[in-house]
Order: sequence, then C-alpha cells, then structure tokens
Amino acid sequence: MNTEIVMQVILIVAISYLFGSIPTAYLVGRMKGVNIFEIGSGNMGATNIIRATNSLWWGLLVWFFDSSKGILAILIARHIMPGHENIATAIAATVAVVGHNWSLFATLLTGTLRGGKGAATAFGTMLLIAPFQVIVGICFVGGVIIALTRYVSLAVLTMFAVATLWLVVLFQQQEISLEYTIYTLLLSIMILFRFRENIQRLLTGKERRLGEHT
Repeated sequence: MNTEIVMQVILIVAISYLFGSIPTAYLVGRMKGVNIFEIGSGNMGATNIIRATNSLWWGLLVWFFDSSKGILAILIARHIMPGHENIATAIAATVAVVGHNWSLFATLLTGTLRGGKGAATAFGTMLLIAPFQVIVGICFVGGVIIALTRYVSLAVLTMFAVATLWLVVLFQQQEISLEYTIYTLLLSIMILFRFRENIQRLLTGKERRLGEHT
C-alpha cells in the first residue's frame, strides 16, 4: 500500500468518524428544551427523542439526519478514493457507525465515552450498499414488527439480521463485493453489542414500547 493510499484512508477515517460523531439527537433535544443524555434511556437516538419530546416527527427528523451522516461519509470517501470505491465505502461506513456509537462530541459534552446505537446511521450506509430489494424487504419487515409489537429495538435487530443473511447469500452468488460483506458482518456485531441491553429487556419482558412515555 503506497503512501497516497494510506493518506487517503486516514482522511476517510477522520472525516467519517467526525460525521458519525455529530450528536443529532442531542441538538434536537436541546431545541426542544431537553437533555437527551439525562432523560429516558439516555441514548442518543431517534427512539429516545420520540419518548423525550412525545413527537414522532422529531424522531423521524433525527433518524433522517443520522442516516444522512452515513450517506455523506460514503459519498465523500468515494470521492477521496476514486477507483477503490468498494474499499472506501466499507471503511467510511464502518467508521461512521463507530463515530455515532462512540461519539467524540457526545464524549466532550458528557465527560464519558458514549453515543447512540448506530441503527439510523447504519441504515443510511445500507442505502448505498445493499440492493434495492434488500432495502424494501427489511423496511417491510421492520414496519410489520413495529406495527404488531411497537418494539423498535426488535424491529431494528430483525431488520439487520435479515439484511446480514441476505447480503451473505448475495455474496455467495457473487452479486455483492467481499468488502461490503465484511462491513455487513462487522455491522451486525456492533448492532448486537449496542443493543445488548435491549435484548435482555426483550427477553425479560421489560422493554418499553414505542409510544410509552419516559
């Protein structure tokens, strides 16, 4: 790997991490007069904003901007490394999610290493990685689960589980690249890790449903 590529990778990592670290939920919460880190689950994400503000629309706004962080990180990375689109995309996507989950800005604001759970940012990256049918499929699955159970965490976990299995099959069929498959597997590990407390609450029947107040 030559020096130019190394410098490109370093630049992609730095930019993607900073994009991912933008604390959208915190900023929206402040606009509504709440500190997202001190209310509800304390998570820097769309679901907690919905509970904290009692507004679906503010939650959707956070989801949109958090998804955009992943999209922008990838688009910039592809511009930085033309000719190495798959590698640039996988690096940017991974680091953007890491930035959201362990946010520099959230850490500076609170004094402790913290962030969100990465679902919205990860979804944004999937929009540029996964085939259209995968996106439609996981959105349908997630929508059905939320409609039936109102468990957002269960919907997210199921969506990314389906996406991971689907993309692995597509890789075996040589329809997506190795880089994208590796990213998907890394993403599934991060999602499971960040949602580990939600999984425990789901198993014990203590998980809060969408629409329940903080």
